[in-house]
Parts: sequence; structure tokens; C-alpha cells
Amino acid sequence: MTTRKTISVFEHQRLYVGEHGFKQTHLDALLKLNEYHEGNYFEPIAKGVKFNQYVGVIQVDGLTIEIHPKADKDDDDNKWKGVLIKMLKACGQLKAESSGAAHVKRQHLNLLEVYFELYLLEVEVLIRKGLIKKYRKQTHNTKALKGKLEFAGHIRHNAVHKERFYTTHQVYDPNHLLHQVLHKALTIVDQFTIGTRLNDLSNRVLLNFPKVDSKTITAQQLQSISLNRKSSSYNEALELARLIILNYSPDISSGKEKMLSLLFDMNVLWESYILKQLQKACYGKDIAVSGQESTSFWGSNSLRPDVVLRQGDNTYIIDTKWKRPHRSSASVNDLRQMYTYCRFWNAEKAMLLYPGQRSENRFRSYLTDDYIKDGDDNHNAIDHQCKMGFVEVMEGDALNPNLGVEILDMLFLR
Repeated sequence: MTTRKTISVFEHQRLYVGEHGFKQTHLDALLKLNEYHEGNYFEPIAKGVKFNQYVGVIQVDGLTIEIHPKADKDDDDNKWKGVLIKMLKACGQLKAESSGAAHVKRQHLNLLEVYFELYLLEVEVLIRKGLIKKYRKQTHNTKALKGKLEFAGHIRHNAVHKERFYTTHQVYDPNHLLHQVLHKALTIVDQFTIGTRLNDLSNRVLLNFPKVDSKTITAQQLQSISLNRKSSSYNEALELARLIILNYSPDISSGKEKMLSLLFDMNVLWESYILKQLQKACYGKDIAVSGQESTSFWGSNSLRPDVVLRQGDNTYIIDTKWKRPHRSSASVNDLRQMYTYCRFWNAEKAMLLYPGQRSENRFRSYLTDDYIKDGDDNHNAIDHQCKMGFVEVMEGDALNPNLGVEILDMLFLR
């Protein structure tokens, strides 16, 4: 069995060559991966890297690097090691019933293995149900004349074999783009599951998959695929295949190592998670919740707050921040941003929401003479207010089940 080394780190932590089996070849591969992603994943430092807010898994040359989220640097490390998978499940980016996700601690699976298992099982289900076929044109030699005879090709290929016909004709088989994408992802998974518990499953699925053309799959091709009623059952497998293919980096380090990375921006995930929890808490109430509303600001620029809540004529803005504010004080830029949201959305109250031990400041008014004109050309004063709020992500070993309700309480929305 292949020996695989695993390194566990946390966001914003540093990792140096020589630590935990981390070699110069691994560093070179990470730096090149970072270049492909415009320097967002890490900060290069002397003989190492400093991780940013991206968390997940990177696998290269027998080494697995797990990057865990951690909102509070003073917390116990073990408390945060399962948080990413829990949040992905809560946001609908990972099936809740996944056996890999359910046993991630007991079997010490990493996030890649969880997604690999999901993908292999999805494809196996499709194979059992029967893969769909499509019509396509094929040009080659046949023993019967069918379709269009290609005269130039026929003369070139069949000068000796008079019994054959070089034709272009239609065939009805599973060799089409949809299956070529699934097969490409299967071959990638097979490379990274050698010597793991998923090796047998990967081999079995590949063996049962029909023979299709092996092609280079581009991001444009992945975006162009649209499913219909007949192929709608492929949706889950196709999304996982996209994820695997787009995060695969072959020969990224001088043609020697192949790398697969699955990284998530914690700022985006935290925003999505808060939105989901608020929608859950507001279900059945007279509070409307929406995310990523946009309005024009200046020229082609637009404003887009993370969460907007409406109750009757009142509007509330929440901007999520996956960070601990410096000295427990909001930055001036963040406060200015919230003021702008209040003006453009006519919101009386706004809140900057951070992870941390539950606490909140009182609402404070912006020191301005704000007003709004109503339908009768009257100018009514508006008291725009903002505050900071902190909510605990975890409750014991589980995610905080009351997070959405606690946020509503902070806004005085009952």
C-alpha cells in the first residue's frame, strides 16, 4: 500500500520546508499553484508559505495538506478540524447522507476522499440505471455501405480492400461529451486513490464504465453542458466532475508531480452559511431574507451587501466577516461600507457579524443629517445605525443550532 503523509494546518498558519515531511518540491508545487490562482491561496515566505483564508485539502506527490478553518486562535485545534465539512453540508455543497462525511473523524478521511467517494458512488448509480446514448457522426471503414461515402478517403484507405467502404454515418452510443467528462474525472480520481480504501471502488467503476474518447476537457466545455429531462439524473455527478477537473493540476511542478487541490474561501462560505441559517430561522415568519442583492453605485460599479432582511417597511443589513476584528473594534472602511449600504437600501439598522464568543455592542447612530423624500415631497429624517455582533460557530462538537435565532435577536427581530 502506498504510504501517504498528512500535514494538518490552519488558515493563516505558516508551513516551512523541513516541517512534517514538507519538502522543497512540495513548496515549488504550491507556489506554482498559487500563481495559477493569482496569489490568493498563500503568501510566499522564506522557505515556506503562509496560508490565507482558503481552507480545504491539497494533495501532491504522496503528501496531503489539510487546511482547517479556525475563527479563534486560542481555541483547541481539535474543536475546528471537522468544521469545514459540517459547514459544507449545511450550505448544501456536500450531501448530508454521505457515508464518508459521516465517518470523517473515525476513519481520518480528508475532504478529497469524501468528495471522491461521493463521485464514485454517483457514477456507479448511473451505470446501474443505464447510461444514456446519443446520436453522433462517425467516419471510418465499414463492411456495408451506409451513410455518405467519402470518395477521397475511400480511395486512400481501400485501394486493396475492395470489400470495405469509407463512410460518414450516424451511430447511437454512449461516446459523447457528457460521458467524456465523467470519464476524465474518473481517471483523475483513480490516480489519487491508489493505495487508499477507495482504490477497489475506483477500479470497479472505471472497469464498468463504457469506452469513450479520451479528450482534454476545458472550462468552456464544462460550462457549455446543459442537461435536459433525459439527462437530469446526471446533475450531481456532473457537478462533482466539474469540481474535480477544474481543481486538477497535472505536471504543475517541472513535469514531475500531479496535484489536486480542493480549497474554499472561508469568507464566501461563512457568508453562505449565515444566509442559510437566517433563512431557516425566518421560515414561517414575516421576515424576508435575501443574499447578494445588487444596486448600481457609480458607473459600472455596484453595491452588494451579504444579507438583506425586510420586515414590513423596515430593512436591515448584515455584512459577514470571517475574521476577528483588531482590538475588538470595527475598521473605518467596514463602517463606511455599512453606512453606504444603509443609504442605498434605506436601512435603519446594519450589523457587522463576526465569529466568536457571543456578544454584541449597542447600536450607534452615524453622525449625519440623513433624510429621505417621501411621495409628498416631504423630507423625513433617517437615523442610520450600525453595530458589531459576534456569534459562536460551534456548540460543543456540533455547529451552533441556534445561530440564526441569535442573529435575529441581535437585530431585535423576534
